[in-house]
Amino acid sequence: MRKTLEKQGYHFVGTHKHSAVKTCLWLWKSIRGEGNCYKGKFYGISAHRCVQMTPSIFCNQRCVHCWRPLEAFNINTGAGAEEVVWDSPGEIAEGCLKEQKRLISGFKGSPKTTREVFAEAERPKHVAISLIGEPTLYPYLKELIQEFHSYGMTTFVVTNGTNPDVVREIEPTQLYLSLNAPDETIYKRVAHADYWPRINESLDELRMKKGKTRTVVRITCMQGLNMLNPAGYAELLKIANPDFIEVKAYMHLGYSRKRLSREAMPAHRQVKEFASEIAEHLAAAASDVKAKADYNYQIVDESEISRVVLIKNLRGLGALRGDETLYS
Repeated sequence: MRKTLEKQGYHFVGTHKHSAVKTCLWLWKSIRGEGNCYKGKFYGISAHRCVQMTPSIFCNQRCVHCWRPLEAFNINTGAGAEEVVWDSPGEIAEGCLKEQKRLISGFKGSPKTTREVFAEAERPKHVAISLIGEPTLYPYLKELIQEFHSYGMTTFVVTNGTNPDVVREIEPTQLYLSLNAPDETIYKRVAHADYWPRINESLDELRMKKGKTRTVVRITCMQGLNMLNPAGYAELLKIANPDFIEVKAYMHLGYSRKRLSREAMPAHRQVKEFASEIAEHLAAAASDVKAKADYNYQIVDESEISRVVLIKNLRGLGALRGDETLYS
């Protein structure tokens, strides 16, 4: 399976090969001046200056919508689990930056790549810790984030919320939590796991991050599976009180095609309608004077090509775009 992933563009780093880095389609487009990913539109990220990596190819859930080959890398976290030997944060960070530089080297000779943009790409500013697997399974995630920060880089961490103790201790520049169900029954149907109490605890930890790091809750929408009960999502979002909420369509790609039909991928119009319903329930809850002091959510942006809608807490941290203190 590792050889298969290498053929798909994953480059493993470190001694024990549990970490990997991979360039994405949007990096290719950005370095050629052909566009930027929705994170650029929403948060000011330059895709050609972003390193997409993971410190853990393993995951503890088996989400039906995941495009990754989770069947091969599902980790046993229970009794009798085989112990993983982990590389140090320094080795992983150094390996990822070195490999990223090698991965983009071929763009230097392209007539579509300007000298200025390539020079920027050789000095990455952002690290998306979200490539494959669940990063909170790596026991030194806090130190890894600090290691990247020591290079003057910002960090995006995407977690499934199953390890609230780790969520509590880490302070990346921006922390994403994937919330793909409004209740436990649907969660088990989507994730094929049993961590619902932990996810609720992580939502509570997200609220405690106010003023320390930007927080985002991402909802991946699947037709016929989890695009229901917007009031239930709103109740959970009230717990987390994130700075941003991304409501995004499931994309019928990779290994997810073995688990879901193409009909599970909603149109952008449907995603926008569902996001509006969630925002309406949040607005109704904010009519309470005390709640209104904490949050005021509104739809502020969208990216049709990525089928994603952005809801922002107008009382949240930082500006929508151009926040120099975070992403310059």
